[in-house]
Amino acid sequence: MASYRKVLVGTDGSDSSFRAVDRAGRVAADSGAKLILVCAYEPMPDRERARAGDQLGDLAYKVEGSTPADDVLRAARERAFAGGAKDVDEVAVAGDAVDTLLELARDREVDLVVVGNRGLNTLAGRLLGSVPANLSHRARCDVLIVHTTEGK
Repeated sequence: MASYRKVLVGTDGSDSSFRAVDRAGRVAADSGAKLILVCAYEPMPDRERARAGDQLGDLAYKVEGSTPADDVLRAARERAFAGGAKDVDEVAVAGDAVDTLLELARDREVDLVVVGNRGLNTLAGRLLGSVPANLSHRARCDVLIVHTTEGK
């Protein structure tokens, strides 16, 4: 089996997603692969943007809590480098996490998508489908689901 050339990992700024970034960084380092960090976000509603005084400009979006996607990617990049990754790209995309990860994986010819397991064992995840479950069913490449939730 050939080693991975391109590894993509999704992060939303949560501790769980950062643990997936840690693992993806080690996988990329071990195989000499390019690592692509992705943060899918939902645009901030106009009402909230107006309340913020529109000081955020193009960064007027939020992910987990109120963390801007660029800050999430910056933190993920540091973790990836700490894990040994050498070649790292960052991508922030407005849209659904699953659709965004699948589209980027296809467009960038990714060999491996890495995500955390958060959502797999929740009621909402079982009823609506979680990011890792949906990715594992729809991806055309390998998917590594990292155990990232403590005590579950």
